[in-house]
Amino acid sequence: MAQAVPPGEPAPRRGRRPAQGDAVVDRAFTILGAFDPTHRVLSLAELTRRTGMPRSTTLRLARKLVGTGALERREDGRYAIGLRLLEIASLALRGHGLRAVAMPFMEDLFHITRQHVLLAVRDDDEALLVERLSAHDADPVLYRVGGRMPLHSTGAGLVLLAGAPPAEQERILQGISARPAGAQAPDLTELRRTLADVRRGGFATVTLGTPWPRTSVAAPLLGPGDTLCGALSVVLPSGTVDHRAMTPAVRTCARAISRELSSGPREDAPDHERR
Repeated sequence: MAQAVPPGEPAPRRGRRPAQGDAVVDRAFTILGAFDPTHRVLSLAELTRRTGMPRSTTLRLARKLVGTGALERREDGRYAIGLRLLEIASLALRGHGLRAVAMPFMEDLFHITRQHVLLAVRDDDEALLVERLSAHDADPVLYRVGGRMPLHSTGAGLVLLAGAPPAEQERILQGISARPAGAQAPDLTELRRTLADVRRGGFATVTLGTPWPRTSVAAPLLGPGDTLCGALSVVLPSGTVDHRAMTPAVRTCARAISRELSSGPREDAPDHERR
């Protein structure tokens, strides 16, 4: 039996109640998240399929996102990420603020190595690539700026994971071990031993054989109070350059960036305090 509505209170809304977290903002980010490096331009039908939302909802939100500049609608009717998002993303302190400090030192390291120099930060369970300097004749690298890297199998990722708070680190490790069937999970005992070595030595070295033999040497970037702010790494072909000779250069560069991060003005300081 339906319950009577108390006087003065609105009648309950009929129909399905939206799932928790299914707010407009969440749906808008679902649309934006449908784009990736291999799907940079999408039709309305593709957006609908990749988001799993009704076509009418997808169209309505896509139009709103076009109106704000977050999406652009091309002449052929397909959608692409808009420049407004780039403008907003440039204000991210953990990304571009760190990049502004690190860039001069990264350029020095790049001129020494003539390979790939990467700057990354931890974003939850992954490493996010903030900047990458690459020689045009260097071997290919898997990760693009704005792309994500695993924490447990990359040099920068190991540095970021080793410096994570213990509770966060354990949560991430358990998540790695609980991968779906068929995915190769690392030995957690060995991984914990590696993380301890990274903390003790102040750098990480990872050698991988696919898709091409390469070695990554990484070191932490520390801010005020020795807070971990990011990781600096160099990726070079295995066997052509002695990575052991590269380690001092990476660590020296990382320490120089860390000194700037610790002694410079706060990233959120007003412009007149930066001068």
